[in-house]
Amino acid sequence: MSWQIRTLAVAIAIFLAAPLFIVIPMSFSTAQSLSFPPPGYSLRNYANFFSDPTWTQPLINSVIIGIGTSVLTMLLVVPASFAVIRNEFRGRSALRLLLMLPMIVPTIVMALGYYIYFGDLGLVQSYPGVILAHTCIAIPISFLILTAALKGFDRSVEQAAMGLGATPLTTFRLVTFPMLRPAFLVAALFAFISSFDEAVISLFISGRDKATLPRQMFNSFRQEADPTISAAASFLFLLVLTGIVISRVYAWLRARQRGAAVAGAFGDKT
Repeated sequence: MSWQIRTLAVAIAIFLAAPLFIVIPMSFSTAQSLSFPPPGYSLRNYANFFSDPTWTQPLINSVIIGIGTSVLTMLLVVPASFAVIRNEFRGRSALRLLLMLPMIVPTIVMALGYYIYFGDLGLVQSYPGVILAHTCIAIPISFLILTAALKGFDRSVEQAAMGLGATPLTTFRLVTFPMLRPAFLVAALFAFISSFDEAVISLFISGRDKATLPRQMFNSFRQEADPTISAAASFLFLLVLTGIVISRVYAWLRARQRGAAVAGAFGDKT
């Protein structure tokens, strides 16, 4: 990689991360509203974020809805991905297009449609309603991830397992799922993230009792510019950063274990 590309990559990373260097100091500010630079520093905003029910309940709601969205998305996307990739049938292209439509339609249009339709079904301001709406927007990205993984999957290992007498369910459980586990985890993670980060649909569907964290942040900023928003944003950034660090440390430990195993095997042979 040339130094020009490295420089461009670093410049883009700095540009994307620059707002964090403003939000994080503001989260420790003693000011009564959003202001930079902070006149003083304290943990008041974090204490308010973790103790005020108007913030803790939306955080809990977002986690519950995100998990429900991930589960429902995977239940729908896994069979759809296998059907589209491994079978030839009439309407396959139409099914693929249908699954990708939520990426094409503007979110505000979908939110309005969900509000009207779910209102007739009594699903507005309920967990099932928000989970269903978030599942619709999570399906395209999860579908793309799984179909990409299935296209590169070597089916000869499945055929070998079935040739030895394994049933299709046993083959999936012992062969296909373990080999595709990373793709399943990534697809579920992106479904959770798309749900946790969704604000527009939540503004229409969730209501006051089932408000999500992005909805609460939007309402708080619109009404009073509560500085607790900066603490919430910093907390979410810390969670993402912690997840990245843990995944890198785990990958490093796995690589060391594999290296030690290979070195031990060669040592035994010598």
